[in-house]
Amino acid sequence: MKLLLLEDDYLLSTALITLLNDEGFEVEHANDGEEALEMSYAQKFDLYLLDINVPLLNGIDFLKLLRDNGDNTPAFFISALKDISTISKAFDSQCDDYIKKPFDFDELLIRIKAHLVKKNPEIIYGNLRYCLHTKRIYWCDKEIDLGPVEKEILDLLMRNMSQTIEKDTFFEVMEKPTDIALRVHMNALKKRFSLHVTNIKGIGYRLEKIC
Repeated sequence: MKLLLLEDDYLLSTALITLLNDEGFEVEHANDGEEALEMSYAQKFDLYLLDINVPLLNGIDFLKLLRDNGDNTPAFFISALKDISTISKAFDSQCDDYIKKPFDFDELLIRIKAHLVKKNPEIIYGNLRYCLHTKRIYWCDKEIDLGPVEKEILDLLMRNMSQTIEKDTFFEVMEKPTDIALRVHMNALKKRFSLHVTNIKGIGYRLEKIC
């Protein structure tokens, strides 16, 4: 999971980056709102962690700009401001949570993980973990990168587990659709992820559930 941290406090940002990295998160850091804005346009993030009082563009105005441009990435404010007016403005900007400084890191981590699980439901299949929204693939908790065709085939199998998928449906995501090419892709996925795939002769394929 990739996070954007907008925080101008050097010590706090350094500590957060270290702690989040240790938990397996990839963190990009911005010291001011304009820098964060440029990063948000250049990259896709799973969560924004935003301070409010930062230089050039404050956290609330930063989030308003993103929401006005259709960016619905989950966003948490982390702020020392505790007045109701500021908290109200923060939620008016469509944030997902507001955490007051000082805060307990374990609590922050619990909130982050709970929200990401809710926003990114997963399918667990043996040692395979598949995120339905992001289409990220993890094997033994290590992220795996697949080619575009095999990624789309795996997506069809995972979303339609225990259902027979016709060959024509797979052909729609293939550049050069043939029975042989589909068989090659299917065998590669079966071998790589220990998938129990049944070939329904003349019809298509079905991913069988495992206990």
